[in-house]
Amino acid sequence: MVLGGARSGKSRFAERMAEESGLGAVYFATARPGEDEEMAARIDHHRARRGSDWTTLEEPLQLAELLVREAAADKAILVDCLTLWITNLMLEEWDVEARCEELAERVTSLPGLIILVSNEVGMGIVPENRMAREFRDHAGRLHQKLGEVVDEVYLVAAGLPMKLKG
Repeated sequence: MVLGGARSGKSRFAERMAEESGLGAVYFATARPGEDEEMAARIDHHRARRGSDWTTLEEPLQLAELLVREAAADKAILVDCLTLWITNLMLEEWDVEARCEELAERVTSLPGLIILVSNEVGMGIVPENRMAREFRDHAGRLHQKLGEVVDEVYLVAAGLPMKLKG
């Protein structure tokens, strides 16, 4: 798992991990650009940086199912990012806790390399509105669950990865 703040370098670090593994690189995108031009530009930037050697699959909601279906010993799957996935679940009014629990349970038994990227959102001030506080809490609980079960955890700040586990 690779955690970090916005523009911390976490995605690029995770991409390098996948590329250096020697496995087939697969990118699971959880973002939904919709009518948001700025988000569409971010997605285009990430795609261009990865290049044509990557396979990209988009899944905003059913992440655990896609991982089970696609994981293989010869693949390095990079999921970017879990906090966007949580946002999507919340906006669709899915059971976020159940989906997070399912992800944490399934990820441990999958073949190949799975790299999970997420924004560390719990290091700032307490948000003033309920939905933002719920989002922060969902992300924090998911990070704790995954931190317990994954082999390695990194925190990236200023483009510099710090290994927290493994």
